[in-house]
Amino acid sequence: MDLYKTLDISASGMRAQGTRLRVISENIANASSTGQTPGAEPFRRKMVTFTNELDRALDAELVKVKDVGVDESEFSRRYNPGHPAADGEGYVLMPNVNSLIEMSDMREAQRSYEANLRVIQSSRAMLEQTIAILR
Repeated sequence: MDLYKTLDISASGMRAQGTRLRVISENIANASSTGQTPGAEPFRRKMVTFTNELDRALDAELVKVKDVGVDESEFSRRYNPGHPAADGEGYVLMPNVNSLIEMSDMREAQRSYEANLRVIQSSRAMLEQTIAILR
């Protein structure tokens, strides 16, 4: 039945967006995490990439997390000569995490998660109505 397929597809989307939300939360939590020694690298932003995988049993493509990689963009430098990770010039490398971008990504992931949840709720209601009609 296609409604069961819809449930599995939406559930895979929810799992993928849940992983994305966890990674974004980690990025936000570490937005100020610097190294502990001079020259040590700070926290590097993580990013989630997705892929479609064919589930032969369902005959449907499901979304899966392909990889949780790191953002290789440059670190910013902040002048803070009293910090333990400050270099000889007094600059500290700061994480390449932009909280505004992370919050925007979080909102998008949350909306995708909620959309998949609504599909599951609608499919479940349709299944319940079908069973009620057949009684």
